[in-house]
Amino acid sequence: MTGSDTLLFDRIALIGAGLIGSSLAGAVRRDQLAGHIAVAARSQTTLDTMTDLSLADSTSLDAAEAVQDADLVVLCTPLGAYESVARTIAPALKPGAIVSDVGSCKEIMISDVAPHLPDGVHLVPGHPVAGTEHSGPEAGFAELFEGRWCVLTPGPEADKNAVERVRDMWRRSGMNVEIMDAGHHDKVLALTSHLPHLIAYTIVGTATDLEDDLKQEVFKFSASGFRDFTRIAASDPVMWRDIFLKNSDAVLDVLGRFTEDLTSLQRAIRRGEADKLDEHFTRTRAIRRGVIDAKQE
Repeated sequence: MTGSDTLLFDRIALIGAGLIGSSLAGAVRRDQLAGHIAVAARSQTTLDTMTDLSLADSTSLDAAEAVQDADLVVLCTPLGAYESVARTIAPALKPGAIVSDVGSCKEIMISDVAPHLPDGVHLVPGHPVAGTEHSGPEAGFAELFEGRWCVLTPGPEADKNAVERVRDMWRRSGMNVEIMDAGHHDKVLALTSHLPHLIAYTIVGTATDLEDDLKQEVFKFSASGFRDFTRIAASDPVMWRDIFLKNSDAVLDVLGRFTEDLTSLQRAIRRGEADKLDEHFTRTRAIRRGVIDAKQE
């Protein structure tokens, strides 16, 4: 199928144009999923870049202007901006429009966005679990979503047709799609994504606080583990600040469990408990095999 036969939406509005927003625009453009891509952002430079990359048919510094007549609106901003964006776009949303997002926390869509949406507008929260340490519209690429998972967290009252259209968009972009409860999603991601990032920021932060001569040696002789941590810790600081604040309950819960496990390992090392260390490392090694088998390596 080509042209209008593939269209899912006549008009899509993307609010924000960072890595995920620009990548989504690229996938929508590549697969002809929408007739018109409207983009709103706070910076004219960002909008000019989206235009130069042929990822936007129209741009605006005003989110309300961008969402007019849009069939689908996708919030691609940091989580901390969700409520103000929802207040801004609500009066301009047309009846039957779908509002979704790409954020790493999902209960925020219920608490910060849903109360401001007018009747007749459908809420379908989403989280494409994909990314790199790079940010900005230049960092986006349509293939980012290939083979990855997208989690949708519509409420029980969500319009089934709206959910299916959002699901179809992510499927056509190359993703596997899972439907999940919003609270459950936030607990799962607290362990699989949020805690690893918090640990990476902490380890790299510890390195930056070392004496200058020792710090230079750490950088010079960085092994693969430390290099991986620096890659993760290079992610967008505003995005991750908001994730930790907006998913604080789940993050603090899993952080408490991690702290207990870390203390147990610390005790085993101090006491020279080789068997305990060996058992722990053998058991956790199997997790890597599970990741590879799930084709998420």
